[in-house]
Amino acid sequence: MLNYLTRFFASRWGIILTGVVIGVIAPLLVKFGNPPNMGICVACFERDIAGALGLHRAAAVQYIRPEIIGLVLGATLAALLFREFKARAGSAPIVRFALGAFAMIGALAFLGCPWRANLRLAGGDLNALIGLIGLAAGIAIGVFFLKRGFTLGRAQKTYPVVGWIMPLLMIGLLLLLPFRPVFGEGGPIFFSETGPGSLAAPVAISLGAGLLIGFLAQRSRFCTMGAVRDVILLRDTHLLSGLGALLVTAFVMNLVLGQFKLGFAGQPIAHSSTLWNFLGMALSGLAFALAGGCPGRQLFLSGEGDGDAAVFVLGMITGAAFAHNFSLVAKPDVIKDGVLTVGGLNPYGMIAVTLGIVVMLVFGFTMCEKSA
Repeated sequence: MLNYLTRFFASRWGIILTGVVIGVIAPLLVKFGNPPNMGICVACFERDIAGALGLHRAAAVQYIRPEIIGLVLGATLAALLFREFKARAGSAPIVRFALGAFAMIGALAFLGCPWRANLRLAGGDLNALIGLIGLAAGIAIGVFFLKRGFTLGRAQKTYPVVGWIMPLLMIGLLLLLPFRPVFGEGGPIFFSETGPGSLAAPVAISLGAGLLIGFLAQRSRFCTMGAVRDVILLRDTHLLSGLGALLVTAFVMNLVLGQFKLGFAGQPIAHSSTLWNFLGMALSGLAFALAGGCPGRQLFLSGEGDGDAAVFVLGMITGAAFAHNFSLVAKPDVIKDGVLTVGGLNPYGMIAVTLGIVVMLVFGFTMCEKSA
């Protein structure tokens, strides 16, 4: 039975099934209470967790998101069941941490990760098209470096406890969610009372959704970055078929649920600053390509024992805290009295994204095993 399931999930139908499931679940999570066009956003939800832990004090985005916990633990369950849980680590950890931090800065310049970019597009937000073009451009630059021999090195087999660190951290977060302890006057754990952080589907539904997606994605190797990378590098559309299934299914679900709104202006938790939508996701796409996986894939890998992926995840959470503490995050568009005020980045955010792209290029050119 396990052999049959392994073959199925390795097939095109397996990756398509994963995309369909995500495409169904994400709009339903919005219907159940998650922020609009944000049924599942790995970057946004990790940012909310950073806020809940007090790593940043942006009161509108603080919540321990059960979806993130479920994505990791679902992947852990799948890896254990199929005997793929393997503790490994040691491949350029400080660089992976920096990649994660800058990937988050880019994502918060766009206001979403690759998952949310596709879900925003499926909800009618045409700004997401600009972000997805930027994402593809960043990945294409990453492929250029991969062709030159860019590598972070090989992870080595290590002690089993190393592989369990991220799943155990997620279990710890899960315990904090219902009990909501206060560790000191004015201290964490924080939960938003207004804003996106206050909008959430019921915990059981969110956790169950994350567990299911994490299980399926671990088996099928679902990865939004990998889908674009494989098309450019190998002309392989296997992963892309899963991403396409997600987009089409989410589009249909949004139509059915009355959650589709076509246009650029006034989209929920989004801005229409074209240049920084493009550059923010270009930065993220390049970071994901150099790291070897999108933010969702990094969560799944961390759940199956990959300590390097766990470092990338921690880098993203730290990057979220840094971005909010230093006002590097984009502001959404605002429509008041019929007048549109375009959001986007302040000068500090623009500098951070530009610096991030420069750092990624330095990594790309200096960490190649062979010349062009």
